[in-house]
Amino acid sequence: MHKLSDEIKKSYENLRIPLVIMGPGASGEFEPLVISDGFLEQNNISREELYGYYGDKLKVGLFDRVHPAEEEKLKKISFDFLDKKTDYDITFRVRLDDGFHLMHGIGYWQTMEDGTDVAFIVYNDVQKHEQSLLEISNKYKLFQNDEFYIDALTNLPNINYTNKYGTNKIQEIVAGGGTPVTLYADIDSMQSYNRRYGIKRGDDLLVLVANVLAAEFPHAMVSRIFSDHFGIVDEYHGEEDIISKIEKVNSEIKLRAYGTTTGLNVGIFVGNENVTHEEAVDHAVRANKLVGEDLNKFYRFYTEEDDTLYNHQRYIIENFDKAKEQGWIKVFYQCFLRIETGNGMGFEALARWMDPVHGLINPAEFIPALEKYHLMHEMDLYMFETVCKEIRIRYEEGLPLLPVSINFSRQDFDYIDVVGEINRIYDKYDISKYGMDKSYFYIEITEQGLATATDKFYEQLAKIRENGYKLWVDDFGSGYSSLNVFSNFDIDLIKFDMNLLMNLDSRNGANRVIIKAMIDVAHKLGIHTLCEGMETAEQRQFLLEAGCELGQGYYYHIPESLDTILDRLHKDIPIPKWESEDERNEREKDYRGETGEMSPER
Repeated sequence: MHKLSDEIKKSYENLRIPLVIMGPGASGEFEPLVISDGFLEQNNISREELYGYYGDKLKVGLFDRVHPAEEEKLKKISFDFLDKKTDYDITFRVRLDDGFHLMHGIGYWQTMEDGTDVAFIVYNDVQKHEQSLLEISNKYKLFQNDEFYIDALTNLPNINYTNKYGTNKIQEIVAGGGTPVTLYADIDSMQSYNRRYGIKRGDDLLVLVANVLAAEFPHAMVSRIFSDHFGIVDEYHGEEDIISKIEKVNSEIKLRAYGTTTGLNVGIFVGNENVTHEEAVDHAVRANKLVGEDLNKFYRFYTEEDDTLYNHQRYIIENFDKAKEQGWIKVFYQCFLRIETGNGMGFEALARWMDPVHGLINPAEFIPALEKYHLMHEMDLYMFETVCKEIRIRYEEGLPLLPVSINFSRQDFDYIDVVGEINRIYDKYDISKYGMDKSYFYIEITEQGLATATDKFYEQLAKIRENGYKLWVDDFGSGYSSLNVFSNFDIDLIKFDMNLLMNLDSRNGANRVIIKAMIDVAHKLGIHTLCEGMETAEQRQFLLEAGCELGQGYYYHIPESLDTILDRLHKDIPIPKWESEDERNEREKDYRGETGEMSPER
């Protein structure tokens, strides 16, 4: 047990500052070594009473007067401070004679001459010293009671609080020898959650997220920035630790949420002593905005390269409307052919952004940006409308009018009435006068999109076919494959992902077996098949023997704009042979008769 000299002990006890010095007692348990007059006066308790606490009695007695809502949090932080020597900097409410007072406690460790570690804890009654401690009062009292600093829904600090005190929190961590980490999190597809379950359930989800974050990051400054966005400033204990905490948070949210949610997307910035809170948040936001669309990727650590990526994405978003108006985004058509005959059967409409500043912007760059900012429905409708607009040109130039497939994002169905919009566009351009009914348009949905289908999504997919359009499933076999796609949806065709064909002979030809089996299953259910990525005669021969009806890839046709097609036509360069409408209908009829298993509604 550490012993203080009588002189030193007496000088500490005479202090008007509320102070407690804790050290190991004879039993090894921590007990008070010194209690200042300021602490006794503040808590209206005698020195004899408090010196009587030790061991388990101490752990109970010290929290007798703490507000019930904050008792568990204070216990955890206090015990961690004593047992693990973690930070101790906390505000809490204590019941005194005239009601609850807001206290601010700060603790630190000191190694004494004999090598014993002793804990010094200083308390301040913010409420009692309101005039002399105005700055502290504003910081903590307003945080507890004033809506200027507190979010009314979640009871977390709000953006006003973080803007004022965020840098202080970072500096405290640095002063204690730690490294600060800033997290910026938002709830994935919050708008969709509100639409599916209602605003009240959405508010419940926000409160749940706030509580889970506060529990998982007990020593951090956790705040609600705005809407479904949350900020966290904490001490960094390594990448593995922070990922583990985020995983626990997401697991808890998914388990306890009223409805289905994929949890949080999180941007992470590991800071240093020179960074301000504003800079840290800015970096974390950039990392958050670059979190991928992969369902298994829900966090990203900031790197310097993220600045370039973020700025590029901002350029895409800020110039998206202009790109549509100026025609920088063009439709490129890639043909798919009938494998058996080698004739062209139709086109897939692909978006290509020809930018006057950056040149060709790859779809792998602009599609994730548009998805992240929930603008894919605008892109997909623009593509559908451009295809319809160019039908008149094809008709007047004497080009074959073939079916066209257009990709629609899963996200579109949360923001617009997809069927209503494509019907509007179809009627706007009076497509039927060119001899093309709605069956000429194939609406493609990725299998990944189907994996998160909601009841509303099911209804809209059904309406696609009810209105006469065809429904195709894209990227089958890309990593999200499930046989449920065959039983849960009425679809007309599945497109096998190109990676299956590109790796045809890997792992002893496993993909050959998989493709053949999936083709057989699809045909037995009356579903047509197409394989992407066909680039060699050997691949075409395999698909022919496997019974795949359609192929798409550079072996037959590369994507090209209507301008390029017309240029070839005007130079009298022969165009490939296309399947006529009669041939297409005849093959459809033969296919129905051949399988005998296509449902009447198909």
